[in-house]
Amino acid sequence: MFEYIQGKIAGLTPANAVIEAGAVGYFIHISLNTYSAINGKEQAKLYLHQVVREDAHLLYGFASSSERELFRLLISVNGIGSSTALMMLSSLTPDEIRKAILEENVNLLKSIKGIGAKTAQRVIIDLKDKIGKTPASDQILISPANNTIRDEALSALVMLGFARKNVEKELDNILKANPALTVEQMIKMALKGL
Repeated sequence: MFEYIQGKIAGLTPANAVIEAGAVGYFIHISLNTYSAINGKEQAKLYLHQVVREDAHLLYGFASSSERELFRLLISVNGIGSSTALMMLSSLTPDEIRKAILEENVNLLKSIKGIGAKTAQRVIIDLKDKIGKTPASDQILISPANNTIRDEALSALVMLGFARKNVEKELDNILKANPALTVEQMIKMALKGL
């Protein structure tokens, strides 16, 4: 089993990367999250998961060990294979998936291509306890990026004359539903709700 690969990025698409290490090019399947993390760089370090099948030896690469750990948890669920797990990690960020599982958000998981209601429920049932124990889960509720965006939106709305307490409540509700908003989008949504 390989732990990681580090080397020159010889080829890169949103679905795979070719990493040259020791004069050998390794074809590695990646998620969109990993693509975003390594796009534009010359060198990369990817944490690997190897799948050996009768007809193929496949490598899956991840920009962080926590994303790989989530991938391994997802493929442990009955009915979710490597391709489906990679699709999940390409559709949502690892933190969004963890949060959806912890909050039992079946609809968010169902929004991923290839995930139906039964599979989404199975993911939640099988992984809720395991996700709750992973160290990354205590960073889910408000990540540092979301916290900064929230603070900027909060100060802008307070400057516009809205009560701080009402704005905080509205922004928290918006962040729970849409964790990937920009400051501008968050302010626009908050203005509709205030």
